[in-house]
Amino acid sequence: MKFLPLGASDIKVSEVCLGTMTWGIQNSQQDTDNQIAMAIDAGVNFLDTAEMYPVPPDEETYADTERYLGNWLGRNTARRGDLIIMTKIVGNGVSWIRNGQDITGASVEQAIESSLARLQTDYIDVYQLHWPNRITPHFGKHWPGMTNPHDINREQQIAGMRDILQGLDNALKTGKIRHWGLSDDTPWGIHTFLKLCDEMNIARPVSIQNEFSLLHIKDWPYLIEMCALEDIAYLPWSPLATGILTGKYLHNARPEGSRWTYPQRQGLFRDKPMAQQATQAYVDIAQQFSITPAQLALAWCRQVPGVTSTIIGATSQKQLQENLQAFELTLSEEASQAIASVLQQYPAGF
Repeated sequence: MKFLPLGASDIKVSEVCLGTMTWGIQNSQQDTDNQIAMAIDAGVNFLDTAEMYPVPPDEETYADTERYLGNWLGRNTARRGDLIIMTKIVGNGVSWIRNGQDITGASVEQAIESSLARLQTDYIDVYQLHWPNRITPHFGKHWPGMTNPHDINREQQIAGMRDILQGLDNALKTGKIRHWGLSDDTPWGIHTFLKLCDEMNIARPVSIQNEFSLLHIKDWPYLIEMCALEDIAYLPWSPLATGILTGKYLHNARPEGSRWTYPQRQGLFRDKPMAQQATQAYVDIAQQFSITPAQLALAWCRQVPGVTSTIIGATSQKQLQENLQAFELTLSEEASQAIASVLQQYPAGF
């Protein structure tokens, strides 16, 4: 397993980050324990969760993923120092979490206390803002006409970001969090936080996690270049595009228990004809080079310049093992050229 610096922090993380959002709906506590054991055996030291998880989010299961991870940590206290654990404060719009309100400095401090209790730990290694208070071109809203920057009150947003930073700074000074990061944000969001951090003498964000895959490359090269040059770790989430890149949803298939059989907050916005066509092409390439489609997609993501650690998830031990093995692969020049040809034909799958 390869380890890389997490941005400008003093932390080194495995190039694989174990995602957890299936724990609590698709996965049981025993599944959770088994996944953590397999990941650690493979050299993974990096785990990502969130107060909103599991997904799809639901009031009845809210925060169960943190509880599952906390149950493991409570039984394995000696391993806490070996792991880098990230969690997130939910953004606005989830009615059963703080009435769906914006993130504020006060809600940051409140949410951190709740996450610490559920995780059964004294500190969080990286605390992240799950999504911005403003509307951004994420979660399927990246096409022209779906967002309008002129609808954003710039000064109001900056004031809110200052307030959030104050809450984060309080948590940093008391040792409740070691570092902080962003999620589902844009170059303007990154730039503004960096500027405010310098003005307020507050630690800069060390990471950002955004959706990134062979079907969704909108962060390359511009946002990723900014992260690399500002020493912010770029952490792709959903590198398999919620599973479609495995090929299991081709021809409208819906395997029993798979994620696409569950209700989705934004619907199945990734299930588009272009995504299906591109996926078939990638499945064909994977077959040509004797690897699985999931391994092709993950191995590609790993080699993108600027990617620090890729967040993977699984609902079975078999899937997790397959995904972990992808990070032992190096794509040949021929395979890389074949992938690049498909990317040029399908630069935006959904």
